[in-house]
Amino acid sequence: MSVKDRFSGKSMVVTGAAQGIGRQVAVEAATGGAHLTLVDRSPLVHEVARQINSEHGQGQCIAVEADLETWSGNEQVMERANCSYGAIDILVTNVGGAIWMKPFEHFTEDQIVAEINRSLFPTLWGCRSALPYMIEQGRGAIVNVSSIATKGINRVPYSAAKGAVNALTASLAIEVGTKNIRVNAVAPGGTTAPPRQIPRNAAKQTAQEKLWMQQVVDQTVQSSAMKRYGLLREMSAAILFLASEEAAYITGTVLPVGGGDQG
Repeated sequence: MSVKDRFSGKSMVVTGAAQGIGRQVAVEAATGGAHLTLVDRSPLVHEVARQINSEHGQGQCIAVEADLETWSGNEQVMERANCSYGAIDILVTNVGGAIWMKPFEHFTEDQIVAEINRSLFPTLWGCRSALPYMIEQGRGAIVNVSSIATKGINRVPYSAAKGAVNALTASLAIEVGTKNIRVNAVAPGGTTAPPRQIPRNAAKQTAQEKLWMQQVVDQTVQSSAMKRYGLLREMSAAILFLASEEAAYITGTVLPVGGGDQG
């Protein structure tokens, strides 16, 4: 199968698609012929959809603004995707990301809750809301975006959320393995990307917070055998491989993409 028809006719939902890894996945999946539902709570997602439709044909991509930290947001997205394309063949759950980077003793109760809401529930709700469609149609592939930060410093609540994503991936794969539904995860390492147009944390960093952030960067590079950050296309390649029929006999796997850091 050529790259151009890798996802031909497949209905693919990509969450967190306005920027970063999600946007990269969406653009490359469109090249492979996917029919895309792009989801983000930022209106920037509409610009990504316009670009894809301009380059690959009007109607190949729709954009949906939704708060995926809520069950109702996910439920509405999956209904829209199914109504638009008649199926949900592939789900890429990409919403998440550390909001604060600091030692655990400095996190407040509200901040811990916010980190879990950001980096676990969009994946949990996403899998749950897409699953009935996949079971009814008798096929499906889910790729959850985790992180090698399950073993990292200054991000304990985020690390805990991504550890839960890994457990969700493994457990759900066992439950649906006989239903022609595959569930895998990719655990990206540090990734070089353009500056976020909408930052996860808009507050101005203090000198101490900048130091804690630098500790994260240093640890990420040091933990990598290749001693560098990865590229967006390197993350997307792994995600799209697991989403494709090339990975038809792979499920319940968490694939680290961290230059040798296994997470």
